[in-house]
Amino acid sequence: MGGDFGPHCIVPASVACLAEFPSLHLVLVGQAPLIEELLAGIPGVDRARLRVEHAAQSIEMGERPGQALRGKPDSSMRVALEAVRDGRAHACVSAGNTGALMALSRHVLKTLPGIDRPAMIAAIPSRNGVCLLLDLGANVDCTAEQLCQFAIMGAVAAEVQGTRAPRVGLLNVGSEETKGNQQVKQAAALLEGVDGLNYVGFVEGDGLYGGEADVLVCDGFVGNALLKSSEGLVTMIVSRLEALFRGSLLGRVAGLLALPVLRRLRGELAPARHNGASFLGLQGIVVKSHGSAGPDGIKSAIRRAMTDVQENLPARLGGRIEHLIRNM
Repeated sequence: MGGDFGPHCIVPASVACLAEFPSLHLVLVGQAPLIEELLAGIPGVDRARLRVEHAAQSIEMGERPGQALRGKPDSSMRVALEAVRDGRAHACVSAGNTGALMALSRHVLKTLPGIDRPAMIAAIPSRNGVCLLLDLGANVDCTAEQLCQFAIMGAVAAEVQGTRAPRVGLLNVGSEETKGNQQVKQAAALLEGVDGLNYVGFVEGDGLYGGEADVLVCDGFVGNALLKSSEGLVTMIVSRLEALFRGSLLGRVAGLLALPVLRRLRGELAPARHNGASFLGLQGIVVKSHGSAGPDGIKSAIRRAMTDVQENLPARLGGRIEHLIRNM
């Protein structure tokens, strides 16, 4: 029921995912009459792999997390998370209110031992492939200890994805030891003392795209601003290139020659392709979709959740995180 487009976008995207992945089963949680009406307008829905679960309440995008936690026991978000807790689903995907999803996830699923708060993580395209960036908005204000926990979780997530000895950096306004606010400096001191962690120091903003780290850590305020700026920059560059190629006869000829490369670049960098941020640190799998995501973005978020399930992410994170935190 969440996101800018709600079930009118999420329902058809979910049906498309079912067609793409024969092993996928989905539970659509929300206002059952509306969801069923939308499903009725889509031909060929495999109802053997699709179930609708009614939830009488929904959380508004601007609603306070505390109000959502205490005042809406039958919200679609809470019912979906309880399905994960009770083993009726392997993962929860939501495009709804981030703060409410964070609060409800912590309350319903609980955090892994040694973790104060979950962090949102996503893969950002870089020169060497991707860089895992966290936190992306779940925690606007963070202590040094929490930044250190994020770094450990990010490193373990990178290891799970196949990166050996992932390079972990702290996002900062400079690479010198004297730069940064107090929390970042204190987090750096903590990370330098973690045995088994490949901490590479401070990394400036351009280092995210330059491949200077495999994992980059910051608070949610900075991370969310950086993510939205990156998405806006990609959209602007593609629009500018298209305008230049349309601007003259020579440009149109050059555009035709460059079209295959441009299509590939757009596909690799498109925000929708990278939509879906995992909540690391929970005893269950939760993926947050961008609120403005269209059908392609929703499908990417569902694919992200499927990958986390296949990698058994919480269980694999749990033991390794506990080991590294003991060595802080």
